[in-house]
Amino acid sequence: MSSGGIINPKSWLFNDKVEAFNLFISLPSVQCSPKLVKSITSGESKTSVGSIEMGKSKIGRRFEGKVAIVTASTQGIGFSIAQRLGLEGASVVISSRRQKNVDEAVEKLKAQGIEVLGLACHVSNAQQRKNLIDQTVQKHGKIDVVVSNAAVNPSVDAILRTKESTLDKLWETNVKTAILLLQAASPHLSKGSSIVFISSINAFQPPAGMAMYGVTKTALLGLTKALATELAPHIRVNCVAPGFVPTHFASYITSNETKRKALEDMTTLKRLGTTEDMAATTAFLASDDASYITGETIVVSGGTPSRL
Repeated sequence: MSSGGIINPKSWLFNDKVEAFNLFISLPSVQCSPKLVKSITSGESKTSVGSIEMGKSKIGRRFEGKVAIVTASTQGIGFSIAQRLGLEGASVVISSRRQKNVDEAVEKLKAQGIEVLGLACHVSNAQQRKNLIDQTVQKHGKIDVVVSNAAVNPSVDAILRTKESTLDKLWETNVKTAILLLQAASPHLSKGSSIVFISSINAFQPPAGMAMYGVTKTALLGLTKALATELAPHIRVNCVAPGFVPTHFASYITSNETKRKALEDMTTLKRLGTTEDMAATTAFLASDDASYITGETIVVSGGTPSRL
């Protein structure tokens, strides 16, 4: 789970609810309660957060009427992305390999007033990928946003010592299935839709112990460029490269205090990222606010050195 300091916005005053709400949900350490989100988004007479005043004006939610698929989205970065898109008005379709995880995530999102469809989907399973797309189209009739987030890192071996079966799993899950999912989704993508790949800062300099994982994430940078050209001008394709974020996926690194401190010191902002940081950037790239951005990768790493 992400962490952060306590925000005390007593000196903030907003006359415009859009401005206040957008700032509020972008703060990494703020957890919006279902009651608060419902009150803000429904246009009720007045909602007070600390001393933030939100009047009667209707908020502008960027994904109102849009349908978003987010893979590997029952926890961590994927869940926060689905949550952010849903809070901004999207009908979200979440997935994970285990039905139990899907059901728990659906319950959490519905409690926040988010319209959500949850499906068990192992992205390496062709039938389950097809079902994910088919069920989405059957329910909503279209797809506006696809966020490809599924990834594995099953080995810490050096590249030349990695077993062939492990290489196959890395390439299949982290790269190949992203392409296959989009092959199935592309006929249903509406004009003006958006695709966002979730890569990693390790794509720029694959580190020891995560080298082959990093190489697969490097491939997503090239895939972003290639598909942006292939799908233009009606579909945009971009990429987010997160820095280190304390999630279950990265717990073997971030749970070690010595390693965590070393990672924090590598950043200009002297902290690790949060899942909400990644969700905010993903939502920006998927939204019409980024309508003139395609083929690009945004590194969200607190200033950690990057780039090829």
